[in-house]
Amino acid sequence: MNTRTLLADAARRLADAGVESPRVDAELLLAHVLGRSRTALLTLDDVAADAAGRFAALLDQRAGRVPLQHLTGRAPFRHLELAVGPGVFVPRPETEQLVQWALARLTGTAEPVVVDLGSGSGAIALSVAHEHPGARVTAVERDPQALEWTRHNAGLRAAAGDRPVTVLAGDMTDPALLRDLDGAVDLVVSNPPYVPDGARVPREVADHDPPLALWGGPDGLDVVRGLLRTAARLLRPGGALGIEHADQQGAALPALVRATGDFADVADHPDLAGRPRFTTARRAARD
Repeated sequence: MNTRTLLADAARRLADAGVESPRVDAELLLAHVLGRSRTALLTLDDVAADAAGRFAALLDQRAGRVPLQHLTGRAPFRHLELAVGPGVFVPRPETEQLVQWALARLTGTAEPVVVDLGSGSGAIALSVAHEHPGARVTAVERDPQALEWTRHNAGLRAAAGDRPVTVLAGDMTDPALLRDLDGAVDLVVSNPPYVPDGARVPREVADHDPPLALWGGPDGLDVVRGLLRTAARLLRPGGALGIEHADQQGAALPALVRATGDFADVADHPDLAGRPRFTTARRAARD
């Protein structure tokens, strides 16, 4: 079958199904089936019948709004490619900016102690460990299914030569969590559940992302309130905090951080589209 025709038909079908990036998704699915890069499709004239059949089966699932990353089994994130699938939150490109900020804060610290709360696929923790080889990183995840993905990706990155990340089963709001690190952490970073209960989200999110990674109570900040208490306990004076949030929380989350009295230099940061995306702060000196 002609490659150009196959992709054009696939893109139309995905567009009719409401997929946001139909042409890109069609190309990525076909590249996955063929074991080629997306750019290599430009020089491919025809697709064999058996490959076209496998592509059609994946296209059916994508049109049914199964996440693209679940179909390919991987999600690119900064310099890494992470294994993902049912049971784990698919990392988003927006979170890469939070990691960029975190790495900038760690510049000049040879062996910083870093804690990623609600690690999921391990995207944040493993990126920090990959890009700051001296960092001693702990990834905390509550959801048992997601935790398996955290451990899997951590194992893959350790085998690839990165400094191993400690993966811990735990609740980011638990007062007993990581008590051995009280006052010793240089950076706490988190992409917590922050979607307000009842908010409308895409089908890929509603049907496939794990609920524990999404819903954050009536205002979306219930889990964050507990997270702030944990972060205040873990961080050394001057240690840094970074928390991703929903578009609508660009004022509410910084206000919540300030209200604790535990943090200074509270600021909010936009993503590349100019939408409020994450809040940062510095642990104030203890009394």
